[in-house]
Amino acid sequence: MDNKITPETGNESARGKKSPLVIRHLFLILTALTLFAGIIPPVIAEPIWECELDELPSLLLEGAVIVGGFIIYPWVLTAAEIFLTIYGHRREEVYRGGRIFDVVGIPLGVLYSILYLGLFDSVEFGKDWHEVLYNAQTHTPIFTQSMTTIWTLALVGYAGYLIVNFLSLKKVPPLVPVLGMAAMYLGTAESILWGIQVYTPSLIITDIYLLLFPVNCIIVTARTVRHKVWEWEQTPYEIQEDNSLIQTCNRLLMRSKRWPFAAFLLMWPLLGILIVLLLLVGQRPDAVIKAFTETADWNLSQRVAPQNVYYDEHYLCTVAAGGHKRIVKPLRLGVRHGHEVIVNRQLCVANAFEQILEEKTPGLHRVIRHIYDTYGFPVAKLIHSQYTADLIYFLMKPLEWFFLIVLYLTDTNPENRIALQYTGKSPRDFL
Repeated sequence: MDNKITPETGNESARGKKSPLVIRHLFLILTALTLFAGIIPPVIAEPIWECELDELPSLLLEGAVIVGGFIIYPWVLTAAEIFLTIYGHRREEVYRGGRIFDVVGIPLGVLYSILYLGLFDSVEFGKDWHEVLYNAQTHTPIFTQSMTTIWTLALVGYAGYLIVNFLSLKKVPPLVPVLGMAAMYLGTAESILWGIQVYTPSLIITDIYLLLFPVNCIIVTARTVRHKVWEWEQTPYEIQEDNSLIQTCNRLLMRSKRWPFAAFLLMWPLLGILIVLLLLVGQRPDAVIKAFTETADWNLSQRVAPQNVYYDEHYLCTVAAGGHKRIVKPLRLGVRHGHEVIVNRQLCVANAFEQILEEKTPGLHRVIRHIYDTYGFPVAKLIHSQYTADLIYFLMKPLEWFFLIVLYLTDTNPENRIALQYTGKSPRDFL
């Protein structure tokens, strides 16, 4: 025999009252306003009437996407989450309309975090702590061998949100939404660890953006759990007279106020099951911990990275020395302007040639240096990958051979001069 329990009354008016049009279309309105607001700063900096007609679309698009989409929008999403948490409580229509902020905002938060770290902190996400980096580059904040575990937990947390929010409570037993909440707890805990790992208090405003993602995850989880607890209280349900384990669990969860604590308890066996499954694809049992500790340069890091190697980004040969080792064949570390640099033979030959010019024809050297500084700098600034550095290395080969011919025709010990480049010494030191 089934015992039917009716919901508590007193909230029908809150559920039945229709929300204003602005609230029901809040996501579209805020997105449009944000993109429009992003256009304003570039238009003020470069007035429309001073722009060429063909430049206007790109100016407006850049403002909308860069300023609006990447600078203003994260704050708009956070403000909307806070607003929905306060205003949407016990308002079913407002809550349902606000789910689009969560569905879009969580993936965007991941994307924003990656972009901000890559652009402002020069993070190399594929480079672990033991690899040598260049100039201002920073090692990955997540151990690459644990990346599968981190992404799996993130996707499970997101799936938990979708289960809790898009499966009707009238059609599923309470164990299902509680399990979804447990998954959300896992995803939120991971986002908190991420925030602790990458955020360092400073006066740099871009660092604050790294906190927005974990803060939003906490708000989304808290709002979802609170609303679903309230929603279940408004839903009629039946107690099945069945002694099976699942039905016993369901009976214990009929009082939705137990859900937050029950989800916390379920989170641990769920994590254990995920770890066992991840073992089958080669992940370690402690991959979650090592993901944050087997790193360098970050708050939870337990490793010390080797010192970054410096190469002058203004000079083609120096940049080319940073290409793939099998191509550019680095010889050793040298010193340039007080920084360690990677030295290969091409770089030494070019610098030895310049040294000969400076000694024997200083006037010609000044002219060549002026031409190179004028045209070489802009080209060198376009080199941002090892493959481009490889290409520059090959393009410089004919010049390297020319430099070598000149050295052998003008210097009695050309190889000695080449070998001394970037050591801080010159042939005169041995005279």
